[in-house]
Amino acid sequence: MHEKTFRKTLKDAGLNPYALEMVNLREQCSWVHKDKAEATEKARDLVRGGIYRAARLEPLYPKEMTMSKDVLRDWRRHRGHIRGLQLANSDYKVYLVEKMPTIGGRMAQLSKTFRRSTAPLVY
Repeated sequence: MHEKTFRKTLKDAGLNPYALEMVNLREQCSWVHKDKAEATEKARDLVRGGIYRAARLEPLYPKEMTMSKDVLRDWRRHRGHIRGLQLANSDYKVYLVEKMPTIGGRMAQLSKTFRRSTAPLVY
């Protein structure tokens, strides 16, 4: 919940915002354990682990890269087809895949809308 805040604080201080290791004691100890001694021991272990991981962090830096506008969508359900159309309308080249040679399930019952074909579907 507070990761963005802590990363911004590191960045504002001139430090690498990715040099952050968080230990969530509230949700992993306080809220789940009734036995205080057990929760305290677990908290100590979690903090030790966080310190161990933090000591081994390597700096990360943002990197810009080009991305393909090709999308592979699973046809399994009608939603695969709907989302494929939405992506195609947003200038993505969409490949719909189905493991069977024809459309199955409800889609097969819609013969007037979707013809059966073994050809790959490309929008």
